[in-house]
Amino acid sequence: MSTPSVIKYSRHDGTADRLQRWPDIPASELESGSPVQRGLEYFGDQKLGLTSGIWDCTPMVTHMGPYPVHEFMIVLEGSVTIRDAGGRDTTISAGESFILPKGFVCQWRQSEYMKKFYVIFDDPSGTAAADPGALRILKLDADHDLRPSPPPAADLLIGPAPEQYGHEWYEDPTGQWTVGVWGSSPYRRKAMPFPRHELMHLLSGSVTLTDPALGAQRFAAGDTFFVPMGANVEWHSTEPVRKLYSIFIPKT
Repeated sequence: MSTPSVIKYSRHDGTADRLQRWPDIPASELESGSPVQRGLEYFGDQKLGLTSGIWDCTPMVTHMGPYPVHEFMIVLEGSVTIRDAGGRDTTISAGESFILPKGFVCQWRQSEYMKKFYVIFDDPSGTAAADPGALRILKLDADHDLRPSPPPAADLLIGPAPEQYGHEWYEDPTGQWTVGVWGSSPYRRKAMPFPRHELMHLLSGSVTLTDPALGAQRFAAGDTFFVPMGANVEWHSTEPVRKLYSIFIPKT
Protein backbone atom coordinates (compact mmCIF):
# COMPACT_ATOMS: atom_id res chain seq x y z
CA MET A 1 0.00 0.00 0.00
CA SER A 2 1.42 3.41 -0.99
CA THR A 3 1.85 6.14 1.61
CA PRO A 4 -0.77 8.90 1.19
CA SER A 5 0.55 12.28 0.06
CA VAL A 6 -0.71 15.81 -0.57
CA ILE A 7 -2.73 16.23 -3.78
CA LYS A 8 -2.70 19.58 -5.58
CA TYR A 9 -5.83 20.33 -7.60
CA SER A 10 -5.67 22.02 -11.00
CA ARG A 11 -8.52 24.12 -12.33
CA HIS A 12 -6.96 23.77 -15.77
CA ASP A 13 -7.45 20.02 -16.06
CA GLY A 14 -10.38 20.60 -18.42
CA THR A 15 -8.35 22.60 -20.93
CA ALA A 16 -5.62 19.96 -20.77
CA ASP A 17 -8.34 17.46 -21.74
CA ARG A 18 -7.62 15.29 -18.72
CA LEU A 19 -11.27 15.14 -17.72
CA GLN A 20 -13.04 11.91 -18.54
CA ARG A 21 -16.52 11.72 -20.02
CA TRP A 22 -18.86 10.55 -17.28
CA PRO A 23 -22.11 8.64 -17.83
CA ASP A 24 -25.03 10.70 -19.03
CA ILE A 25 -27.48 11.94 -16.42
CA PRO A 26 -30.67 9.86 -16.85
CA ALA A 27 -33.37 11.68 -18.82
CA SER A 28 -35.84 10.83 -16.04
CA GLU A 29 -33.91 13.20 -13.73
CA LEU A 30 -33.95 16.13 -16.17
CA GLU A 31 -36.52 18.82 -16.82
CA SER A 32 -34.51 20.19 -19.76
CA GLY A 33 -31.15 19.93 -21.48
CA SER A 34 -28.93 17.12 -22.71
CA PRO A 35 -25.93 17.68 -20.46
CA VAL A 36 -22.46 16.35 -21.11
CA GLN A 37 -20.56 15.91 -17.85
CA ARG A 38 -16.89 15.17 -17.36
CA GLY A 39 -14.79 14.70 -14.28
CA LEU A 40 -11.58 13.64 -12.64
CA GLU A 41 -11.54 12.10 -9.16
CA TYR A 42 -8.49 13.21 -7.18
CA PHE A 43 -9.39 11.26 -4.05
CA GLY A 44 -11.81 8.44 -3.30
CA ASP A 45 -12.57 6.12 -0.41
CA GLN A 46 -15.66 4.12 -1.31
CA LYS A 47 -15.86 2.50 2.13
CA LEU A 48 -16.19 5.92 3.77
CA GLY A 49 -18.34 7.28 0.95
CA LEU A 50 -15.90 10.19 0.49
CA THR A 51 -14.80 11.42 -2.94
CA SER A 52 -13.30 14.66 -4.23
CA GLY A 53 -12.27 16.02 -7.60
CA ILE A 54 -13.12 18.32 -10.48
CA TRP A 55 -16.30 18.29 -12.63
CA ASP A 56 -17.63 20.23 -15.55
CA CYS A 57 -20.94 20.12 -17.38
CA THR A 58 -22.98 21.77 -20.11
CA PRO A 59 -26.36 23.41 -19.27
CA MET A 60 -29.22 21.50 -17.68
CA VAL A 61 -32.21 21.76 -15.38
CA THR A 62 -33.06 18.85 -13.11
CA HIS A 63 -36.41 17.95 -11.61
CA MET A 64 -37.13 19.13 -8.08
CA GLY A 65 -36.18 16.46 -5.57
CA PRO A 66 -34.05 15.56 -2.54
CA TYR A 67 -30.31 15.99 -3.11
CA PRO A 68 -28.78 12.49 -2.98
CA VAL A 69 -25.48 13.28 -1.15
CA HIS A 70 -23.76 15.85 1.05
CA GLU A 71 -21.68 18.02 -1.27
CA PHE A 72 -19.34 20.99 -0.90
CA MET A 73 -18.58 22.83 -4.15
CA ILE A 74 -16.19 25.59 -5.22
CA VAL A 75 -17.36 27.08 -8.52
CA LEU A 76 -14.43 27.67 -10.90
CA GLU A 77 -16.27 28.75 -14.05
CA GLY A 78 -19.87 29.59 -14.91
CA SER A 79 -22.71 29.56 -12.42
CA VAL A 80 -25.70 27.60 -11.15
CA THR A 81 -28.98 28.58 -9.55
CA ILE A 82 -30.41 26.34 -6.84
CA ARG A 83 -34.19 26.61 -6.44
CA ASP A 84 -35.67 25.30 -3.19
CA ALA A 85 -39.10 23.73 -2.73
CA GLY A 86 -40.54 27.13 -1.84
CA GLY A 87 -39.43 28.64 -5.15
CA ARG A 88 -36.54 30.70 -3.70
CA ASP A 89 -33.48 30.96 -5.95
CA THR A 90 -29.83 31.13 -4.87
CA THR A 91 -27.22 31.74 -7.57
CA ILE A 92 -23.61 30.71 -7.07
CA SER A 93 -21.02 32.05 -9.51
CA ALA A 94 -17.32 31.55 -10.25
CA GLY A 95 -15.21 32.25 -7.18
CA GLU A 96 -18.00 31.32 -4.74
CA SER A 97 -18.64 28.13 -2.80
CA PHE A 98 -21.67 26.35 -1.34
CA ILE A 99 -22.99 23.25 0.39
CA LEU A 100 -26.00 21.11 -0.51
CA PRO A 101 -26.99 18.78 2.36
CA LYS A 102 -28.26 15.31 1.63
CA GLY A 103 -32.06 15.27 1.55
CA PHE A 104 -32.44 18.98 0.80
CA VAL A 105 -35.31 19.31 -1.71
CA CYS A 106 -34.09 21.49 -4.58
CA GLN A 107 -33.73 21.94 -8.32
CA TRP A 108 -30.39 22.42 -10.12
CA ARG A 109 -30.82 25.16 -12.77
CA GLN A 110 -27.66 25.57 -14.85
CA SER A 111 -27.96 27.88 -17.87
CA GLU A 112 -24.29 27.89 -18.90
CA TYR A 113 -21.16 25.75 -18.85
CA MET A 114 -19.95 25.18 -15.30
CA LYS A 115 -16.78 23.81 -13.73
CA LYS A 116 -16.28 23.08 -10.04
CA PHE A 117 -14.13 21.38 -7.43
CA TYR A 118 -16.23 19.13 -5.23
CA VAL A 119 -16.16 17.06 -2.06
CA ILE A 120 -18.96 14.48 -1.77
CA PHE A 121 -19.90 12.53 1.32
CA ASP A 122 -22.32 9.78 0.34
CA ASP A 123 -22.99 8.50 3.85
CA PRO A 124 -23.20 4.68 3.66
CA SER A 125 -25.03 4.53 7.01
CA GLY A 126 -28.03 6.41 5.62
CA THR A 127 -28.24 8.64 8.71
CA ALA A 128 -30.90 11.29 8.06
CA ALA A 129 -31.08 14.86 9.30
CA ALA A 130 -32.93 15.27 12.59
CA ASP A 131 -35.17 17.91 10.96
CA PRO A 132 -35.24 17.45 7.16
CA GLY A 133 -37.49 20.50 6.84
CA ALA A 134 -34.70 22.71 8.19
CA LEU A 135 -32.23 21.74 5.45
CA ARG A 136 -31.16 24.57 3.15
CA ILE A 137 -28.47 25.59 0.73
CA LEU A 138 -25.46 27.12 2.48
CA LYS A 139 -23.56 29.72 0.46
CA LEU A 140 -20.29 30.33 2.28
CA ASP A 141 -19.30 33.85 3.26
CA ALA A 142 -15.51 33.78 3.23
CA ASP A 143 -15.45 37.08 5.18
CA HIS A 144 -17.65 35.81 8.01
CA ASP A 145 -16.42 36.69 11.51
CA LEU A 146 -14.25 33.94 12.98
CA ARG A 147 -14.11 32.86 16.62
CA PRO A 148 -10.92 31.82 18.46
CA SER A 149 -10.02 28.14 18.19
CA PRO A 150 -7.36 26.09 20.03
CA PRO A 151 -3.84 26.07 18.50
CA PRO A 152 -1.90 22.83 17.90
CA ALA A 153 -0.44 21.08 20.93
CA ALA A 154 2.76 22.70 22.16
CA ASP A 155 4.83 19.56 21.57
CA LEU A 156 3.99 19.68 17.85
CA LEU A 157 5.10 23.27 17.34
CA ILE A 158 8.43 24.65 16.20
CA GLY A 159 8.34 28.16 17.61
CA PRO A 160 5.56 30.13 19.30
CA ALA A 161 1.90 29.13 19.35
CA PRO A 162 -0.24 30.84 16.70
CA GLU A 163 -3.55 32.62 17.13
CA GLN A 164 -6.19 30.64 15.24
CA TYR A 165 -9.84 31.27 14.38
CA GLY A 166 -12.68 29.47 12.68
CA HIS A 167 -16.35 29.30 11.74
CA GLU A 168 -18.06 25.99 11.00
CA TRP A 169 -20.74 26.29 8.34
CA TYR A 170 -21.97 22.70 8.28
CA GLU A 171 -21.73 19.38 10.08
CA ASP A 172 -23.36 16.26 8.64
CA PRO A 173 -25.76 14.19 10.82
CA THR A 174 -23.05 11.59 11.62
CA GLY A 175 -20.67 14.26 12.93
CA GLN A 176 -17.85 13.08 10.65
CA TRP A 177 -17.88 15.75 7.92
CA THR A 178 -17.58 19.49 8.52
CA VAL A 179 -17.12 22.51 6.25
CA GLY A 180 -16.07 25.99 7.28
CA VAL A 181 -13.62 28.89 7.23
CA TRP A 182 -10.37 28.99 9.24
CA GLY A 183 -7.58 31.48 9.81
CA SER A 184 -4.22 31.52 11.57
CA SER A 185 -1.23 33.71 12.32
CA PRO A 186 2.13 32.38 11.04
CA TYR A 187 3.41 29.18 12.61
CA ARG A 188 5.40 26.01 12.03
CA ARG A 189 4.28 22.52 13.00
CA LYS A 190 6.44 19.40 13.00
CA ALA A 191 5.90 16.69 10.40
CA MET A 192 3.25 14.26 11.60
CA PRO A 193 0.76 11.78 10.14
CA PHE A 194 -2.25 13.93 9.27
CA PRO A 195 -5.19 13.00 11.54
CA ARG A 196 -8.03 13.60 9.05
CA HIS A 197 -8.96 13.92 5.38
CA GLU A 198 -9.05 17.62 4.47
CA LEU A 199 -9.61 19.70 1.36
CA MET A 200 -8.17 23.20 1.75
CA HIS A 201 -8.75 26.21 -0.48
CA LEU A 202 -6.52 29.17 0.41
CA LEU A 203 -8.31 32.51 0.45
CA SER A 204 -5.24 34.51 1.51
CA GLY A 205 -1.65 33.93 2.54
CA SER A 206 0.53 30.96 1.72
CA VAL A 207 1.83 27.75 3.29
CA THR A 208 4.54 25.20 2.60
CA LEU A 209 3.73 21.56 3.32
CA THR A 210 6.78 19.34 3.55
CA ASP A 211 6.88 15.55 3.52
CA PRO A 212 10.37 14.52 4.70
CA ALA A 213 10.37 11.74 2.10
CA LEU A 214 8.78 13.57 -0.82
CA GLY A 215 9.88 17.19 -0.39
CA ALA A 216 8.08 20.52 -0.10
CA GLN A 217 5.02 21.94 -1.86
CA ARG A 218 4.10 25.63 -1.58
CA PHE A 219 0.50 26.76 -1.86
CA ALA A 220 -0.70 30.36 -2.24
CA ALA A 221 -4.01 32.21 -2.28
CA GLY A 222 -6.34 30.65 -4.85
CA ASP A 223 -4.78 27.19 -4.60
CA THR A 224 -6.80 24.11 -3.68
CA PHE A 225 -5.29 20.89 -2.31
CA PHE A 226 -6.24 17.73 -0.45
CA VAL A 227 -4.34 16.24 2.49
CA PRO A 228 -5.37 12.59 3.02
CA MET A 229 -5.39 11.02 6.45
CA GLY A 230 -1.97 9.55 7.23
CA ALA A 231 0.02 11.86 4.94
CA ASN A 232 3.24 12.83 6.74
CA VAL A 233 3.43 16.63 6.49
CA GLU A 234 4.99 19.62 8.18
CA TRP A 235 3.06 22.91 8.06
CA HIS A 236 5.05 26.14 7.73
CA SER A 237 3.34 29.49 7.12
CA THR A 238 5.28 32.75 7.35
CA GLU A 239 2.26 35.03 6.89
CA PRO A 240 -1.37 34.97 8.04
CA VAL A 241 -3.47 32.32 6.29
CA ARG A 242 -7.22 32.10 5.72
CA LYS A 243 -8.84 29.10 4.06
CA LEU A 244 -12.02 27.21 3.29
CA TYR A 245 -11.92 23.67 4.59
CA SER A 246 -13.78 20.40 4.19
CA ILE A 247 -12.76 17.97 6.94
CA PHE A 248 -13.67 14.30 7.32
CA ILE A 249 -12.77 12.42 10.49
CA PRO A 250 -14.03 8.82 10.37
CA LYS A 251 -15.70 7.47 13.48
CA THR A 252 -13.85 4.48 14.86
